[in-house]
Amino acid sequence: MRVAIIGLGLIGGSLGLALKQAGWQRARITAYVRKPETGLLAVKAGAIDSFETSIEKAVSGASFIIVATPILIIKDIFTQIAPYIAHDCVITDVASTKRMVMQWAEDILPSSICFIGGHPMAGKELSGIAAAELGLFKNCTYCLVEGPYSTDRGMSLLQDMIKTIGAYPLITDAAKHDKLVAGISHLPLLLSMALVQTTTQDKAWPQMAKLAASGYRDVTRLASGNPDMHTQICLSNQEALSAWIDAFIQQLQELRTLVANRDTTLENKFTSAFKERNEWLKKRYPQQHD
Repeated sequence: MRVAIIGLGLIGGSLGLALKQAGWQRARITAYVRKPETGLLAVKAGAIDSFETSIEKAVSGASFIIVATPILIIKDIFTQIAPYIAHDCVITDVASTKRMVMQWAEDILPSSICFIGGHPMAGKELSGIAAAELGLFKNCTYCLVEGPYSTDRGMSLLQDMIKTIGAYPLITDAAKHDKLVAGISHLPLLLSMALVQTTTQDKAWPQMAKLAASGYRDVTRLASGNPDMHTQICLSNQEALSAWIDAFIQQLQELRTLVANRDTTLENKFTSAFKERNEWLKKRYPQQHD
């Protein structure tokens, strides 16, 4: 099988590493890169077999294409590759939001191909091919969204790929996906950034910085991610994310009232959060809570 990966950032690079390491489908992986040095690093790391600086050459003859670029670039990528993809090609993406991508795929890509939206629920604050990690997807949930051009063959291929890299496929629809990830993935991006902005813009920050330790580091970790990518994620999921922001503001207002009134029922909030988080951890990571 000939596989083309468009975009060799953290996710694209990590997928290449995992697929090459597993010898999946005996695939030969070619990547499209804008900078040759990125391709050279990926070849040296064992993430791909070869690279092209021409997107036409990268996708021509490929039977499986993974689009791993920032979301707002995907529409243009679809337009560029549409004339050159094989009629029975299977195409997927890895974008964090799905409604826009699914619509672009339907509007732009040939109806003869199979497009299935994808989103691995994995990542870290670092970006670029240098941050690629072999085990990035191990035990993660990998969302799949069917579209009008999806096929059983394509779904079977993607599910096999997902299981090969150690993840778990979850089939959902675009609207539901975007609403759910807005709360558990996109809202945290804004919360992390807002805490950094709130504290570092205070005149006391030079002194605060000396006191900031693991708690501050952990809560603000996401603020170290790629600003352009985070901006594109948020702006591509406006409606769902806005609703979650409103819900969080309401929570903050309730907490502010409790603190301002020295209301000891604040402890109930902490207790509830403690229990809910621990229950989630036990279900999500059972091997760590035996």
